[in-house]
Amino acid sequence: MLRKHAIDPIKLIWLFAGSLIINTGVSFIWPLTTIYIHNYLHETLTVAGIVLFINSAFTMIGNALGGFLFDKWHPYQTLLTGVTISTISTFLLVLFHGWPAYPILLITLGLGNGIVVTGLNSIATLIRSRNASYVFNVLYFTQNLGLVFGSLMVGFILPFGITYIFLLAFIMFVFLSIVIFLEYRGLNQAHASKNKKVVESEYKEQIPYGAKKAIFSILICVLAAWIAYEQWNSNISSYMLGLHMSVRLYSLLWTLNAVLIVILQPLLTHFDDWLTLHLHGRLYIGFSLFGLAFLLLIGATHYFNFVLAMAVLTCGEILAFPAVSTFVNDRASNEDKGKYQGIVQSVTSAGRALGPLIGALVIDNFSYLVLFIFCTILVLISVLIFAFVNAYNKKKIAD
Repeated sequence: MLRKHAIDPIKLIWLFAGSLIINTGVSFIWPLTTIYIHNYLHETLTVAGIVLFINSAFTMIGNALGGFLFDKWHPYQTLLTGVTISTISTFLLVLFHGWPAYPILLITLGLGNGIVVTGLNSIATLIRSRNASYVFNVLYFTQNLGLVFGSLMVGFILPFGITYIFLLAFIMFVFLSIVIFLEYRGLNQAHASKNKKVVESEYKEQIPYGAKKAIFSILICVLAAWIAYEQWNSNISSYMLGLHMSVRLYSLLWTLNAVLIVILQPLLTHFDDWLTLHLHGRLYIGFSLFGLAFLLLIGATHYFNFVLAMAVLTCGEILAFPAVSTFVNDRASNEDKGKYQGIVQSVTSAGRALGPLIGALVIDNFSYLVLFIFCTILVLISVLIFAFVNAYNKKKIAD
């Protein structure tokens, strides 16, 4: 135990606690955005999509800024800056959540969250007591455990008023601020030690060209998957309401998603060494399941169809998403690991930005049926690109 504390910049329990808290806070707000804008503020789905696009764009800026500051400035101050922005934003949302205050504060919240989420993933690259894949898997577990808590509470609290939702989110960010302030102080020392080793090195470590192509191709998968995934966070909610299903039933789908992850993710973590050896296969299967889940929504009119589709989507998500950070971390240079985790989060935010807007445009001009087919094809094509790049790299190595 003493050895772990000596080589890790912070205790793992506090890293995982930070992830749990921020994702609980975010889950109070993010899944309800389209419903709140469309059904409560009476704006169109396209307007809701534009708001989500701008929010995710600023989250993407926060991701990139967080990764840059983590590598080039001070990790501790970077995280404090991000959580302060988020805490102030949620406090103001408690007081002002009409139009246009709501979308403006949603944007600043996205900026702060982007900085913090990238910071937490970058900390995982500094952990030495565990394999990076283990840390990323547990971080993914805590992210979704937070979603369980948040989505469960939202379904029951929303009928009492949206103000209480924002108040709970504010309380979570206050807790996160306290945790970061008290427990993350050791980050700067560990980061300075890593930078000293880089400076003392005779040359800057270069990422092989093949590794860069592999990273780029997996990022295409991430972008496609999140464009598709955001339909669940946005347009599918309105589709379900149009079929006379309640907000509570929609909220329970996210509870199912998170519960499945909480149950199945520890099993994957138990077989972490084997899954790391078969990382490519894990990514192929995960993203393929992710895309095929949308085929189950074609012609869906009963709640069971949505439950089944969410279950398949979740299985793909469990396999693919945690493995992406491990895949990128294994190929990034030591001095740029924070930067590349920031890029992963930025591409995720880009997908979240484009998803609702693309979905709304497809629905307005075509139909939900076309949207579901489009999502399936988009994800599967990205998987084929990833597979082609990996096959090409493997052939080059063999030659």
